[in-house]
Amino acid sequence: MTKSAFRNPDAVLDVDERPSTGKWIGLSIQHMFAMFGSTVLVPILVGLNPGIALFSSGVGTLMYIMITKGKIPAYMGSSFSFIVPMLALMKTTGYPGIAQGTMAVGAVYLIVSVIVGLIGSKWIDKALPPIVVGPIVMVIGLSLAGTAAKQATINSAGDYDLKFFAVALITLLITIAFNMYLKGFMSLIPILLGIVCGYVVAVLFGIVDFQPVMEAAWFKLPDFQIPFVTYKPGLYWGAILSMAPIAFVTMTEHMGHIMVLNKLTKRNFFKDPGLHRTLAGDGTASIIAAFFGGPPVTSYGENIGVLAITKVHSVWVLGGAAFFAIIFGFIGKLSALIQSIPSPVIGGISFLLFGVIASSGLRVLIDNQVDFDKKRNLMIGSSILVIGIGNAYLQLGQYQFSGLAIATVLGIALNLILPQKAKSEIELEAQQNA
Repeated sequence: MTKSAFRNPDAVLDVDERPSTGKWIGLSIQHMFAMFGSTVLVPILVGLNPGIALFSSGVGTLMYIMITKGKIPAYMGSSFSFIVPMLALMKTTGYPGIAQGTMAVGAVYLIVSVIVGLIGSKWIDKALPPIVVGPIVMVIGLSLAGTAAKQATINSAGDYDLKFFAVALITLLITIAFNMYLKGFMSLIPILLGIVCGYVVAVLFGIVDFQPVMEAAWFKLPDFQIPFVTYKPGLYWGAILSMAPIAFVTMTEHMGHIMVLNKLTKRNFFKDPGLHRTLAGDGTASIIAAFFGGPPVTSYGENIGVLAITKVHSVWVLGGAAFFAIIFGFIGKLSALIQSIPSPVIGGISFLLFGVIASSGLRVLIDNQVDFDKKRNLMIGSSILVIGIGNAYLQLGQYQFSGLAIATVLGIALNLILPQKAKSEIELEAQQNA
């Protein structure tokens, strides 16, 4: 990667800056902890191997960094958007069908990236002004609030648990304290420290199960599913047709994540290295996952939250997280130890991570002085926020488009269609000028 002439003055470590070895390890492990819960949860829900998901997310992230020329600090983890079709395919075709569907998802990304590379990305500035970008970024954070709250309050039996909520709040408060009062290197890893301290609190509350850690082997080769090696691939049109269209949904969410990163790093990744490269990187990561037995991947809001809190935007740190994810995919006890982190600890951390993302969207509106006295802005922002946060999803047969995707498309459409001023505003101006 080449050294950029621009340096973000707000960053502790900018995109192309490499930390010292000791700091590098701590910062990278912090990012791995942030993405771990969600990345392994998807395969656990579907019935795939969590170790493969870790391995493929790490390899996919390294490939993404390479394709984007080391300019975008993003992590590629397991996508929740494909859980429903994957569950259905596991009952019929098994993993070979999921693999083919995942490859189709990656192919859609690559085709769109080629088209964007040919026609350019100037249309993005027109389609995504601050009044659209700000609320979308807020939705990305706030739409995950329910997930964080559930992790913080509901136990494995599906019941409200006061101990869970206590652990989540203590974890949150400890992490906030670390952010506010620590100095030096320790101030750069408040999320990691918060998780470690939250884990200790969870142990004291008696909600940590060490049995899987004790039973796990030190070294365990993931049960890779490789075409022509472990299974004979076929042509599964049902898998392709059920998964490929959802790529347009995750593509929209991915673009939303890039908007947040643009704001955090004070850059325009849609122009450099280009939207075509970030789409190609995401698509390639999914294809790699399919070759090893993992689920489709996408960029992760949890890691963006870590970037926002620590102000460490280094791609080297994200690459380090990917390296550790690959290693942890083979170390059974370490994987089991991380999987033993109780959900309220992750929930407490998520309160902060998701809130910081939402606050970044609010900052977009403030920095660009978006005037909500104008009816046009009020209509666009209000529609995006309620539809996205409320997850007013669109169900068409077996396809489900998330509230975020619907809100994004609606926001873009309203921005392109609505006039700059309402007729009542024009009439009022005429009266005032008369």
